[in-house]
Amino acid sequence: MPVEHRPGRALRVLLDPPDPALALRLGLQPDIEVVRDPMARPEVALVEELATVTALLEDDPECRILVLTGSAHPGLREAALAAGAAGLVLRDDRVEDLAESIRRASTGETVVDPALG
Repeated sequence: MPVEHRPGRALRVLLDPPDPALALRLGLQPDIEVVRDPMARPEVALVEELATVTALLEDDPECRILVLTGSAHPGLREAALAAGAAGLVLRDDRVEDLAESIRRASTGETVVDPALG
């Protein structure tokens, strides 16, 4: 039976604002490490506020940022992408789907949940 191993270097993910329950669930993914501070140079950040997108990109232009939302709001997708976000995902999505969105964003892909598109 195969044994899963954590890769040599996990994707560093920042949650803003911090969400301990989500951090725990994402941290169970073998290739994701949730970090607490932008100084840890995360590859991907999950944020809830559009203003945070701009602030994080000013500090680290290489960080890929996904905006978490509870539902589709008119113009949110366009505003998030215009602010520099790498995409828009549902906050209450399955952790496996959220992890896959993180992986895709880390490779440079724009990720928008089909329910929000």
